[in-house]
Amino acid sequence: MNPSSSSISSEGHSPDDDPTDGWLFLSSEVSRPQQLEEMQVDEDAEDQSKLKSKLVSAWNSVKYVWSWKQKPKFNKSSSLVMLGKSYELKDQVEKERFRHAFTSLLWLTYRRGFPPLPGISLTTDSGWGCVLRTGQMLLARGLVLHQMPPGWTWSTSQHAVRDDMDLLVGSSKDETDKTTRRLSLDSHLDRPMEASHRRVVKWFSDDPSAPFGIHKLVELGKSSGKKAGDWYGPSIVAHILRKAVAASADVPNLVVYVAQDCTIYLEDVKRLCERPPPQSWKSVIILVPVRLGGQDLNPSYITCVKKLLALESCIGIIGGKPKHSLFFVGFQDDHLLYLDPHYCRPAVDTKKQNFPLESFHCKYPRTMSFSRMDPSCTFGFYAKGQKDFEALCTAVNEALSTSAETYPMFIFVEGRSPSEEEARKLSTNITYIQRKSERRKVVTSSSMDEFVLL
Repeated sequence: MNPSSSSISSEGHSPDDDPTDGWLFLSSEVSRPQQLEEMQVDEDAEDQSKLKSKLVSAWNSVKYVWSWKQKPKFNKSSSLVMLGKSYELKDQVEKERFRHAFTSLLWLTYRRGFPPLPGISLTTDSGWGCVLRTGQMLLARGLVLHQMPPGWTWSTSQHAVRDDMDLLVGSSKDETDKTTRRLSLDSHLDRPMEASHRRVVKWFSDDPSAPFGIHKLVELGKSSGKKAGDWYGPSIVAHILRKAVAASADVPNLVVYVAQDCTIYLEDVKRLCERPPPQSWKSVIILVPVRLGGQDLNPSYITCVKKLLALESCIGIIGGKPKHSLFFVGFQDDHLLYLDPHYCRPAVDTKKQNFPLESFHCKYPRTMSFSRMDPSCTFGFYAKGQKDFEALCTAVNEALSTSAETYPMFIFVEGRSPSEEEARKLSTNITYIQRKSERRKVVTSSSMDEFVLL
């Protein structure tokens, strides 16, 4: 899906086409024969809609499989950065460290065959739910950091397996065997964390009871005027994730803060995280929706994007390229590293004991040129406690200083956000952002997906 578009993709299924609404609430003035005739027409339309969904799912899967079979081009002489960690691919141990870190990321993609979404007959999100899926992946990264010990990796991934990543080519058999034995021991030591791992996966189940599943996110999107099949922009998804975490009893010590007009108000974060002594601060996920250019990414922000992805506090970017939402997790040279949600697979019943986990992890990293990055995106950061948040502010500010001084990607401001009354006094089309002693005008437009145009 295209983050800069406000319309439904041609791959998507609009709720306006849902056949059930045409006859469930027929007027009593309509004759019985007419009702039966309309019901038959609507049933035919529903069958056509289901067939269309299946064809779209199959086509997305074909495109995805073809994509990952094309070997990613990694520069073995250049370091690769992923979510605050740097990896030297010319070193065998570093290659394996990267492999295990990447395959441990939760990969949430299109699914089919899940219970119908509320108010509509859709049983798949293929063609329209990609931004919701990338949002899920970003939130999942934050939850793994919140629930798991530092440096945790998925135990099942602790094996040196040759695949399309081609990272083991050139290594000796002795080196590979030695690495495999070491990682096998690590796998045994990590087994107690597998229950926590499965619990996090269950939170994203394609089931109405899951706190962060597609059903819950669609339900929460209704307050923003969205429904299944509609376009969900990165900014709206950020607010949906905030509501989902606030409504969940599973993570009482975690909150989500969404920046307003590219501004993080420190007093607002403090009020959100503070608790009466002797309780400690709540952990916080900071989401910052931005738009880094007009129709294309402004190249002057590439260095800043790299520096933010290199921070330990960064949990990824809800972004993409035209007609394609992706979850950006790192970079190498002039290419972004990402997870792609556009692979439609059967829904997994996570209520079963020892349900399969393989489809929630990806072995095949993909890369994309920065020049193809859509300017609409949402940055994510995580802080475990107050000191971590203070360190986050310092590190992010240093990274932001690499962008144009007059036009930073976003800023931190002391104090609280304007009240509703104060906000009404401001022009609806002009937003003022203060940086140090300077003030500047930033033109905004509803057609730009509610982002500040930098």
